[in-house]
Amino acid sequence: MSSSTSSSTLPSGLAVLTTFPDVLFIPEIIFGGLVWILVASSRVPDAMLQGWVMFVSVFCFVMSISLLCLYLCGAHGGGGSCWVTLVFAFVATLLYVIHKVFSLLRWKSS
Repeated sequence: MSSSTSSSTLPSGLAVLTTFPDVLFIPEIIFGGLVWILVASSRVPDAMLQGWVMFVSVFCFVMSISLLCLYLCGAHGGGGSCWVTLVFAFVATLLYVIHKVFSLLRWKSS
């Protein structure tokens, strides 16, 4: 059994803005920012629902910007490196530390 594998390369730099799936970053960022603004300025009877929608819209907006920056810098690389796991592990650890520091400061001030 033989299988054929196609080796497609991921674009980096400004070439990201010329390929089809990646060119959608620009409308994602524009419409994501608009959704963020509209959700923040609307009044809803249940604030919990607005908070959840705001969280999702901000998260998607930040992830789109982050991925665009990674592709523009060429940090997505190639090969078998596990930098993605290392980057996200570092971010998770950093968020835990920031959360604990501010929780401690709030606890000390009360």
